[in-house]
Amino acid sequence: MAPPTGKKVAIVGSGPAGLTCAADLARLGHTVTVFEALHELGGVLMYGIPEFRLPKAILRAEIEQLREMGVRLEKNAVVGKLVTIEELMGEEGFDAVFVGTGAGLPTFMGIPGENLLGVYSANEFLTRSNLMRAYEFGKTDTPIVRGQRVMVVGGGNVAMDSARTALRLGAERVILSYRRSREEMPARIEEIHHAEEEGVDFQYLTAPVAFLGDEKGWLRSAMVQRMALGEPDDSGRRRPVPIEGSEYEEPIDVAVIAIGTGANPLISSTTPDLEINRRGDIVTDPETGATNLPGVYAGGDIVTGSATVIEAMGAGRKAAAAIHRYLMGELGEEAGSTQG
Repeated sequence: MAPPTGKKVAIVGSGPAGLTCAADLARLGHTVTVFEALHELGGVLMYGIPEFRLPKAILRAEIEQLREMGVRLEKNAVVGKLVTIEELMGEEGFDAVFVGTGAGLPTFMGIPGENLLGVYSANEFLTRSNLMRAYEFGKTDTPIVRGQRVMVVGGGNVAMDSARTALRLGAERVILSYRRSREEMPARIEEIHHAEEEGVDFQYLTAPVAFLGDEKGWLRSAMVQRMALGEPDDSGRRRPVPIEGSEYEEPIDVAVIAIGTGANPLISSTTPDLEINRRGDIVTDPETGATNLPGVYAGGDIVTGSATVIEAMGAGRKAAAAIHRYLMGELGEEAGSTQG
């Protein structure tokens, strides 16, 4: 640990980007406070990645190391509601701020029946299961529908986590509906393999077009349409094209929508001069994490959109080095410029 510099840095969000940035800045001698909106620290490491992939004891040990390094950890602290970025750098006296709030805004399909009971976003499904221990309902206060026939929609790592979590909650059958073929799936091949090994029923070239409910508003089935692959789209993958007249009804009692997430809008909506792109992501210098506001940096999914833990940690590390140079007067021209 370097000698104290007398400089104060606020970290907004305790996910992989924020925790990495906090550790590096504390090691460099700065006074660091982490603000976490939820009641547990760790961000997506805590609420998104299931226990069977990342034991929470490992995460808590890492967080405890931060505490021992002198990092102040504030839970239930919603920056943008309780305090703004401007206030942190004004009356709160912070010399710099790092924003690592992630991409936690769920994306839905916009099809009929998504408001039925038993239809979850992957965010809610995994947060209830991981962070709020809904799997222990009775001992905990957070309920979750334990479906016997579960459909997960999507083909990424989050879809695999959702499907494997549903199995662990006791589902008899878990269907994974993906509108392209296995070759186009964005999930890591290892994650697909594990899901296959555990018995997830992969239904490729299919997509739900409506969810159907009973008279009490509970999900009872999905109307599914078969797809064919057409020409490549902007992503370079072949575009799924609906096959007319191919619809069929699949009985299910839980659906989990895992088709991606958007930028958490809380910081951008309460920081009017902060530059964001059309997707709502914060615009930064890719080498330093500097935003267009002096002393304000950002990194992780709030900048790149949904990516990996490793990439978010890398962004936190790059930003910490740049923040240190800014605070020590070595790189004044860099802060406040997304042009580098």
